[in-house]
Amino acid sequence: MFDDLKPHLVELRKRLAISVGSLIVMFFVMFYFHEPILNWMIEPLNQALIEVGKKSVHAADGMVTTTQVGGAFFVALKVAFFAAIFGALPIILSQIWMFIAPGLYANEKKMIIPFIFGGTSMFAVGVLFAYYVVTPFGFDFLITFGSFKFTPLINIEDYVGFFTKIMFGFGLAFELPIFAYFLALLGMINDRQMAEFFKYAIVIIFIVAALLTPPDVLTQLLMAGPLIILYGFSILIVRLVNPAPKEEENEDEGEDDESLSEILGLEDKK
Repeated sequence: MFDDLKPHLVELRKRLAISVGSLIVMFFVMFYFHEPILNWMIEPLNQALIEVGKKSVHAADGMVTTTQVGGAFFVALKVAFFAAIFGALPIILSQIWMFIAPGLYANEKKMIIPFIFGGTSMFAVGVLFAYYVVTPFGFDFLITFGSFKFTPLINIEDYVGFFTKIMFGFGLAFELPIFAYFLALLGMINDRQMAEFFKYAIVIIFIVAALLTPPDVLTQLLMAGPLIILYGFSILIVRLVNPAPKEEENEDEGEDDESLSEILGLEDKK
């Protein structure tokens, strides 16, 4: 059994090595540009602090701080790592595809470009949605709430971790249609299965939204709402790629007819 798995383990190690190598290279590149990236990341926070200045007498005291020796350096490392993951994403996705490609048909192997382009694009859309739609509302609410009593001194280390968590959460969430498409392409799911799982998916979506967003209802809804829409869109995509077999639908209809006949038969006997 191990002999059968050994070639796959060797291939997996190769793909992981390339992915990690690309991530390391991108890390050094992004570390060089960490200042403009950090400025982009803290812009929503600065806007929220400006709003505090309009509403609070403590406006002049609201600021971004660090409480650690070498805090700025560790923040630069976090920022570079966050940007490196996004920069290396096309290579990482290509390695994932190459690992599963040997088990695909020739026509399926040609989908590598759509997989890489689609996966990267949807991740970027999720990040941009979080940055331009979610964070302005979320940060404005969280920071300005209670600012008339307290001075907002934001720890930059905590903020960067908080920011990257939201960005990655939305980026991964927006990958749902892409993964649904390729799972359907591989025949692993169909539209009927996804439709039947929808009621459970709503519960899971709200749990994920609660874990990945700040503890306020508005931000959670801003994540859960698009995810529910994306799930519905994914069902339509899967229906085009791998619709449920007609036989299943006919069997279900037959079972419904039999149940209806049994009910009517019981009523006639009464």
